[in-house]
Amino acid sequence: MYTLIDGKNIAAQMRLQIKRGVDAYRQKYNREIGLAVVMAGDNPASQVYVRNKIKACEEVGINSANYCYPEIISQTELEKHIKNLVADDGYDGILVQLPLPAHINATEVLKLIPAEKDVDGFSAENIGKLCAGEESIVACTPNGVMKMLEHCNINVAGKRAVVVGRSNIVGKPMAMLLLNASATVTVCHSKTENLREECLNADILVAAIGKAKFITADMVKKGAIVIDVGMNRDENGKLCGDVDFENVKEKCSFITPVPGGVGPMTITMLMYNTLQAAVLRR
Repeated sequence: MYTLIDGKNIAAQMRLQIKRGVDAYRQKYNREIGLAVVMAGDNPASQVYVRNKIKACEEVGINSANYCYPEIISQTELEKHIKNLVADDGYDGILVQLPLPAHINATEVLKLIPAEKDVDGFSAENIGKLCAGEESIVACTPNGVMKMLEHCNINVAGKRAVVVGRSNIVGKPMAMLLLNASATVTVCHSKTENLREECLNADILVAAIGKAKFITADMVKKGAIVIDVGMNRDENGKLCGDVDFENVKEKCSFITPVPGGVGPMTITMLMYNTLQAAVLRR
């Protein structure tokens, strides 16, 4: 019998803790915590994500400002706005909502955000600190996964972990977090041979490949812990993950659903990172 990892419930508990931390920070330093959210263009999915982030800020007591720029904004103009936000002491964190318009070099834009205000955990300095096992601001989704495992009292030390996906946003930092927690980690990707056999070795299987229901029951070891980071639409337009949940769940000891699993944790960890950034700056 599997246990469902309820990300929505875990996120709600964490947000209460974060709110207490924000209140304590305000009392100690007599100042607000500020987050600037930058968006360019009118991508519908991005608009939803930004609204959810602003709503989460309101919930925990973080001041947020949403800077929306037109699709046609130039690289130079956008970089100028980012530099102004970086120089503004009222903002403890700066987040650039991806994707940016095709003509914008997102890498160059993100480089302008210093590590201490990089609440996404994407900067080279923060990634380097993560690799070195030093305190840093960590990418929201993989850090949220680790918090979920901790909440469920799952000790990853000594376990075999397989991460399917090698993106800079999820796959790579996820692998590093698991490695830092003393798991034995394998990272799989589109060029991996014998992917099914690799997945069958996993005590902890993290699916972050971006393909609907890609992980099937014959790829999962009995008793495995399955974390589904995917957010896709199936053939009927219904929201689903990278894991074939209905056919995989009975083989698992723990499994996350989609929706209601990793998703709520990602925005909660953004709040966590913004509080952390404010504290580290002081």
